[in-house]
Amino acid sequence: MAFPVYALTGGVPPLMPSVDVNHLKKRHQPENEKITWEWLGFTNSARKDNLQLYHWVRVVNGTPPKGDYSFAKYNKSVDVLKYTDEEYEKLLADPKWTKEETDQLFDMCQRFDLRFVVIADRFPSDRSVEELKHRYYSVSKAILIARALTPADVSGHPLVKEPYNITQEIERKRALSMVLSQTKQQERKDAEVLSEAKRITESRMAAKAAEQAELAVMSNTSPEGVEKTSILVDTASPSNMQVTSGVAPLVSMAENAAAAAASLRTLRVYLRTYALEQMVQAASSTAGLRTIKRVEQFLQELKVNLKPKVPTKAVCAEHLELRKEILTLLNLQKQLQNKEEGSSYRESSYTETPDTPKLLQRGMDQDRTFIPDSVSFGAISGERVGKRDQKRKGPGREAPSSPAQSHKRPRKLKATDS
Repeated sequence: MAFPVYALTGGVPPLMPSVDVNHLKKRHQPENEKITWEWLGFTNSARKDNLQLYHWVRVVNGTPPKGDYSFAKYNKSVDVLKYTDEEYEKLLADPKWTKEETDQLFDMCQRFDLRFVVIADRFPSDRSVEELKHRYYSVSKAILIARALTPADVSGHPLVKEPYNITQEIERKRALSMVLSQTKQQERKDAEVLSEAKRITESRMAAKAAEQAELAVMSNTSPEGVEKTSILVDTASPSNMQVTSGVAPLVSMAENAAAAAASLRTLRVYLRTYALEQMVQAASSTAGLRTIKRVEQFLQELKVNLKPKVPTKAVCAEHLELRKEILTLLNLQKQLQNKEEGSSYRESSYTETPDTPKLLQRGMDQDRTFIPDSVSFGAISGERVGKRDQKRKGPGREAPSSPAQSHKRPRKLKATDS
């Protein structure tokens, strides 16, 4: 073959097979088995007229196959219930249906195997498919329940367990016809609406996740942090307590509540109970665990629910305001208690050192740090003053009678004293 002709044809197919026959799976066939194909007749048990047809049959060693037609097993028929005249008069009478129409309906259901479209096409009166279905299934259900010994015997039957709903079926077909009759433009609009709804759902989920992360960072939920906060609040010294300490928690509470309200606005849709919980958490974040428990105990004493039963906007606002007022009251009570403890400590120190001027004693109180335990404070100070006096004491001098006298300057020694 010339090269230009070979190039135009795209090549010659191979003369030999490309697949090795030895690699193919061989079918095992006995040596003494002789197979032939014969044109034989057969009958089908699915037919009632004993019609005989013919087809090619595989015959082994001259013996044709026996048995029923292989496709007869696919012939399935519906068992349609039959009723008597007495049952119809007692259970099945319906003013919209006559007995002749009902009998004709059940005969056609038996004949056409519940193909209601075919039945509706051949039914003599003008009945819809839904009406025919409703009549057949309602009659069958009534017959099953009447013939059962107990209702529990037929409770699992499909006709009783899932009864036919004609209203839902009519609405389903109406919605299906509307969908099938849409134009391409309407389908595009529906697709755009669905995509926009999906985008809004994803954005809301992302905003909710970000909000939860922000709330987790803002609220100190670890028990160690709560214990540290409560310890710092409880062990604060009254000497460092000022009037502004009562204002600072209120300012921080307002700021936290405002931040929680601003973060809730990003959610767009949320429950008022959830909003109230977030506001209470934000308002109580600066207080210790003991203070929060005292607030809840105070609410119980006032016979106020920890969560409002009717969480309207006004009720939630009043509940939050009440919590803030109780927290302010507890802070003021703690400040008053600390002030009273400080004043009682100063008065006890004045009675113990009558020779010391009050001005000097007041200056000493301002310089040293406050220690709550007055007994340990007096013992430690007495030991330190005693050691200092032993170092300063010379020959011919006596130790001062009280620790407060050690603060006086020693007089100058004369030659006669030595």
